[in-house]
Amino acid sequence: MCAIVLLVCRFQVPPGDEPVFLARARRAVELLSGSPGARHVGLGRAVDRQDRWVLVARFESVVAYRRALSPFEVREHVIPLLAEALADEPGAYETLLEGEAGAVTEHPSLLAE
Repeated sequence: MCAIVLLVCRFQVPPGDEPVFLARARRAVELLSGSPGARHVGLGRAVDRQDRWVLVARFESVVAYRRALSPFEVREHVIPLLAEALADEPGAYETLLEGEAGAVTEHPSLLAE
């Protein structure tokens, strides 16, 4: 049974560090989105706090998520960036409900039983 994995990493980036952070995040999005099993990878900034950013990635399974983090380039460029994420919450989640065009799809939990 596969479960869609949602990776959510929040960052606090001081205003002067934005260009460097954005370049590093662009590389992370490029590498993660090119991984087999990656469904979507995106970077966003909070509209009410410009120093807060979020990297969100969706993978088709736990296996795809783990494999996406294993190549050397990812360990060299992405893992150090993810290590700088705010650590007060978990970063990886299983997706239980998805909605598209008003239709909701339910996915079984791997943790339920």
